Amino acid sequence: QVQLVESGGGLVQPGGSLRLSCAVSGSIFSINSMGWYRQAPGKQRELVATMISGGSTNYADSVKGRFTISRDNAKNTVYLQMNSLKPEDTGVYYCKVDLRKERYGLRYDYWGQGTQVTVSS
Repeated sequence: QVQLVESGGGLVQPGGSLRLSCAVSGSIFSINSMGWYRQAPGKQRELVATMISGGSTNYADSVKGRFTISRDNAKNTVYLQMNSLKPEDTGVYYCKVDLRKERYGLRYDYWGQGTQVTVSS
């Protein structure tokens, strides 16, 4: 089994910062990519940031320059540093990992349980 445990959400004032973490554990051979998505009330889930195994990153235009995704390969953990937060960043943030359980096995997507981020004064 594979488990994703997220942490770091909370309530913050506009302009503030938060750091999200997502630790992946279980039957893992390799991780192809890790990323963060978010879903605001009444809206579809959207990509926030992703990082592939080689280190390349991709960000939503709305967070470029404010959010930074990073990864600790030794800990199978991905982070999302969020600075200059805005009310429109409010939502549930989900971690997603694309991995293989065996060397030549299929690739699977796993999602975390989500962590609430609320930006409000």
